[in-house]
Amino acid sequence: MEVRGVWITNVDSRVLYSRANIAQAMAYIAGYGFNVVFPVVWNKGVTLFPSKVMAQNFGIEIDPLHRGRDPLQEVITEAKKFNLKVIPWFEYGFASSYQANGGNILAKKPHWAGRDYYGKLLTKNGFEWMNALDPEVQNFMTNLILEVVRNYDVDGIQGDDRLPAMPTEGGYDDKTVNLYRQQFGVYPPANRKDSHWLKWRADILTNFLANLYKQVKAIRPKALVSLSPSVYRWGLDEYLQDYVTWLDRGLVDLLHPQLYRRDLAGYQSLVYRVVTQQLRSNELAIFSPGILAQLSGYRITTADLLNAIEYNRSLGINGEVLFFYEAIRANNDELGKALRNGPYRYAARP
Repeated sequence: MEVRGVWITNVDSRVLYSRANIAQAMAYIAGYGFNVVFPVVWNKGVTLFPSKVMAQNFGIEIDPLHRGRDPLQEVITEAKKFNLKVIPWFEYGFASSYQANGGNILAKKPHWAGRDYYGKLLTKNGFEWMNALDPEVQNFMTNLILEVVRNYDVDGIQGDDRLPAMPTEGGYDDKTVNLYRQQFGVYPPANRKDSHWLKWRADILTNFLANLYKQVKAIRPKALVSLSPSVYRWGLDEYLQDYVTWLDRGLVDLLHPQLYRRDLAGYQSLVYRVVTQQLRSNELAIFSPGILAQLSGYRITTADLLNAIEYNRSLGINGEVLFFYEAIRANNDELGKALRNGPYRYAARP
């Protein structure tokens, strides 16, 4: 499948704030030659769909900004008019909050908190984390994802640099420490990057993914499990994301590593390394790298975007996913027009 994807956020974007905005965005996206949308459905400790799982656990059925609506269903309905595939994006994954001391999730369930070596709340780059190694936390996340797979006509689900993931500073909570001691007779090492300790924790997350993959397929056999992790091996060393093993075990249908660089040479270097060192030839078909198109005052130039896509094709890569939708609309649809008149002028291969 040739993936021409775009993420739809609820930060720095108002697409999801009304049915009319959603309808307009789906028409634009299809008109510019894209074929897959990845709308956010989970961040800031709330969902963008009415969730019984969230209501039962936290008493918050949906993001209060969207009470009375179902943004996910609206996206699906409008996207299907243009044969766009919809793959909901569980953006926060195992992160509970951003600069909110755990937010509503850990306020209600403090025993779900991830802990660092000093016993403090697991925090990295402003995000506060649940303990992704805890079976209870894993069951919650699985149930949240399966709720979408059961109740919506989606084409798949997507995890990212926070799903499955946890900062390698974590794993020092009592439950995980006791499990490690039961297996090996010693305390976990203080060195978060100790090779055995790192792999042991990464394998727990890989096994979580294996279980999730199996359950998604049992409900909706054709649903695609899409993952957009941090680039290997940095993602393994910092967030326990071992996507080379995920590929080896057949746990991912679409892989979109976040090859986010703000210069063309940096992007090309990363994508070349993934293709030549991390993928088997038969895995190239499921690889559509994530390209940073816009973030915090940065926007990719038209030339760099077109050159990045041309470089992808030269390596045998058939698609990419852009972060994020507002980038293609900026400057009077400058990037969108360049794609429509260039590499996306013909329909994507199914």
